[in-house]
Amino acid sequence: MVNKKFRYILIFFILFVGYIIFENFTVGTTNIQVLSKNLPKDFNGFKIAHISDLHNAQFGKDNKQIFEILENEKPDIIAITGDLIDANKTNIDIAAQFAKNVIKIAPCYYVTGNHEAWINDKYYELEKYLIECGVKVLHDEYVIIEKGNSKIKIAGIDDVAFFQDIYSLTEKIQAFKTDEDKIYTILLSHRPEYFENYVESNVDLVLTGHAHGGQFRLPFVGGIVAPNQGFFPKYDAGIFEKGNTKMIVSRGIGNSIIPVRINNRPEIIMIKFENY
Repeated sequence: MVNKKFRYILIFFILFVGYIIFENFTVGTTNIQVLSKNLPKDFNGFKIAHISDLHNAQFGKDNKQIFEILENEKPDIIAITGDLIDANKTNIDIAAQFAKNVIKIAPCYYVTGNHEAWINDKYYELEKYLIECGVKVLHDEYVIIEKGNSKIKIAGIDDVAFFQDIYSLTEKIQAFKTDEDKIYTILLSHRPEYFENYVESNVDLVLTGHAHGGQFRLPFVGGIVAPNQGFFPKYDAGIFEKGNTKMIVSRGIGNSIIPVRINNRPEIIMIKFENY
């Protein structure tokens, strides 16, 4: 009887370890449909690949797994919402190679995360490579994307670790408002915990990361712990909505302080727009 129980425990342990290995060494795709009556009709079916928190991770040689997914999905644009590198194991070459490859697939827009701030002057070396590759780095600014006779706005803000003033965050976002403020606006920002600031600024869609999906996820509960949100974070992963604002939080791809994920597979989010 004891031996039988031991066998069951051993089998469970082997399966659990195999599951953890699979989840930590493979990247999945999460598809999210965004419905909006404010979206111009010309952008119906428009696809965004949302990548966050790579943290210098590599999934296959030169991140082959990631690029196979992107090539198959054929996004119209790619949005990277910070922490492309990791301050604890910074490798500019890996990040530069990633940028060189990702720009071949679709136009790429990038904002900084807290880890970019933490590497101090090394960040400018990284940014130099990104710009040389053709990645559009958004420093508290926006660009207009045109399709047919329609336009949308892609805006991006630097992570608060660069300016250490949370209270100016709303002001930075509202500074994007121009004579074109009725244009459907997508904001790239690293942190989901400032959702209320995004709502206050009446942004249509916000793409964020930073929470790493809560690192360890429990069924029916969600993430266990996230940076700057603590235990059982409110904004851990998925889509959140309030007023006219939707926010999509990526579980991210890499790890930082905690090297292992549980029930929390790295993801690339594929966003498809539908108007109604």
